[in-house]
Amino acid sequence: MEQLDTHTVGLYLDKQLDFIIELDRLKGVYRQALVKSDKNRFENSAEHSWHITLTSHILHEYAVEEVNISRVMCMLLVHDIVEIDAGDLFAFSDEKSLAEQANKEIAAAERIFGLLPDKQFQMFNQLWLEFEEAQTVDARFAKAMDSVLPLLQNMRNEGGSWARHKVKKSQVLKRNRFLEGLAPKLWLYVNSQIEHAVSQGWLLDD
Repeated sequence: MEQLDTHTVGLYLDKQLDFIIELDRLKGVYRQALVKSDKNRFENSAEHSWHITLTSHILHEYAVEEVNISRVMCMLLVHDIVEIDAGDLFAFSDEKSLAEQANKEIAAAERIFGLLPDKQFQMFNQLWLEFEEAQTVDARFAKAMDSVLPLLQNMRNEGGSWARHKVKKSQVLKRNRFLEGLAPKLWLYVNSQIEHAVSQGWLLDD
């Protein structure tokens, strides 16, 4: 941080602490995923963010393109913060609902990241936008991790949210599409898991 007077440092720190305290609200945002190890309660978004961040660190060796894992991990820690305002929307919702959610999340990013000092606001907001646009290698890998972990969770819970919402095979394949060229071995594994889920009746075959 550049040299600042005591008053300015105090204001700068206050903004950072306001943001940090605001993050606590993410623990109260619940997803459709179930935590099998805890009596199948709903998972919250803070837990999800931690879990996929660690998942990315473990699995990034399967990427065939160069991935900056530090950036990916930061991206994953940041990506769902907007749900504090926008709430969580089921990944397989209809297109209209997804579009409405996207607009809510843009506004949420402005407000929540805007609690930070300007330089950090710009950094977090750009990182979040990069994740959402999924054009860079890092963002595509982050998106892949955001999708593959729910697949693993559902496979170990007899279909979990898939079975509950009657999700189709094609929907899960599309959601995990970033793995196909980026981490081919993981893509093959995902395909085998999806076929098994169909055979068990956990996914609808279309």
